[in-house]
Amino acid sequence: MKLTNTHNVNRKSGMTLLELTVVILVLLSLISILFIGARAWKKGSDRSASLLTIRNTQQAVRSYSNLNNKNEGDTVALTDIFGPGKFVVTNPTTITHPGGTGLTYVITAPTLIPTAGTLYLTVSGTASDGELASYYMPAAGSYSDW
Repeated sequence: MKLTNTHNVNRKSGMTLLELTVVILVLLSLISILFIGARAWKKGSDRSASLLTIRNTQQAVRSYSNLNNKNEGDTVALTDIFGPGKFVVTNPTTITHPGGTGLTYVITAPTLIPTAGTLYLTVSGTASDGELASYYMPAAGSYSDW
């Protein structure tokens, strides 16, 4: 003979407090992983934007020198390269660097056309997260044909 009647026990459907806590912890873990991945993606896209700005400026200087029969070391005015209707619309030294505070674009020799393998535009400073400016520039030696 059974001491308890299991046929008439009413079970309530729903989640216990422990199950709800586990679900919340799993969701918070997934959200934190998402934020870490988004930060890394943003940093990579900032680096790409910086490299493109340097490359485009370098190409603008080369195009200007080719179209105007200028040689390496000849003088050039910033207004010949930067401005509306010019090779680059906005002078990069006047905009905020995508890497954040502490980083700026610097034109190495603003009045001279650089020799091949010398960058016309570089990045200077240290980012707010401690990243050095070299992270936002092409690797040394990789621009020898620029």
